[in-house]
Amino acid sequence: MSGETTYEDITVLKEIAELLNEGTDTKMVLSGVLQKLLQVTGLQTGWIFLIDKRGRHELIADVALPPALLTNNKQRMCQGKCWCVNRYNNHDLNKATNIIECKRIEDAMPDEAGNTCGLTHHATVPLRAGEERFGILNVGSPYKTHFEKNELALLEAVAFQIGTALKRIKLTHREQETALIAERNRLARDLHDSVNQLLFSLSLTARAGVEMTSEAEVKQTFRYIQDLTQEALGEMRGLIWQLKPQGLENGLVSALGSYAEMIGLSIESKVTGAASLPGKVEEALWRIGQEGLANCKKHANTDAAMLSFQADENEVRMTIQDAGCGFHYDENSPILSLGLRNMKTRTEALHGQFKITSRLGSGTTIHIRIPL
Repeated sequence: MSGETTYEDITVLKEIAELLNEGTDTKMVLSGVLQKLLQVTGLQTGWIFLIDKRGRHELIADVALPPALLTNNKQRMCQGKCWCVNRYNNHDLNKATNIIECKRIEDAMPDEAGNTCGLTHHATVPLRAGEERFGILNVGSPYKTHFEKNELALLEAVAFQIGTALKRIKLTHREQETALIAERNRLARDLHDSVNQLLFSLSLTARAGVEMTSEAEVKQTFRYIQDLTQEALGEMRGLIWQLKPQGLENGLVSALGSYAEMIGLSIESKVTGAASLPGKVEEALWRIGQEGLANCKKHANTDAAMLSFQADENEVRMTIQDAGCGFHYDENSPILSLGLRNMKTRTEALHGQFKITSRLGSGTTIHIRIPL
């Protein structure tokens, strides 16, 4: 990278700024910015780690990694610690650092994992906005073992832009979640005030019809309408609960207990440990637990279930168990049930683990584990 800034460089930097200011998909934004940054600096290789508050890193974007770091689906990049991540987690990385030898490359060489393409060192820059930190940006080139001050200054400036953009995206997602909750609450109110009241009126009309007619066939028709209406009212109450859970402010287990009571399911709850759950984790567990309890009621031929909830500072675990009819389940086969697939998808979206244990005549157990 030369010390002179060309018109092309300015154009690329402008494109980087526009991408960071307009994008809302973190992975797409960071992949695009990394490619443009390498273009303007003349460097060949780069990668970005997002690092959470517990020091766990995720490879979110990379360009032109050497084959030694690509093996086994980039396992060397995704697992284990390295010097740059350690320095970041120890709060020793506060600005663009001139050179850090790549420990992942060093570890790959004796294992003969593949060609390193002459990459031995990289510059490391923290991604932050004010006091909030998001991860690190690493860039390098074959046989390059030194970065000039102007190079580091440019990397630091871009890294600051990236950090600011990450904070903006985070706030945007939070606003979207708030808007979604508000929309669910509005829809729940509308369903309660309109459809629910219409069904209730229909039920009263059907009951009156039973009392007013003396013809057996007509009475039977009105009773059938009344039964269908009561069933629809039950389904509507469940839908309103799904949109706007009552009692969640008193805790997840309490809310699930109230939901089970509403659908006519008796549950035994066991709670171990305590932890403050992030909103998205609590929301996911609420939806997963709701689906699991509904499955117990609808498909297990039982009116009882057990709910176990364990939490600590590292993870939360939830188990839903029934002693119902069970079903044949092969963990190596695709999940056919839409409800179970949704539960699995919600769990894995939070980097969690979803497991089902079931046999015909022996009940079903669903295990959920989500890191915090």
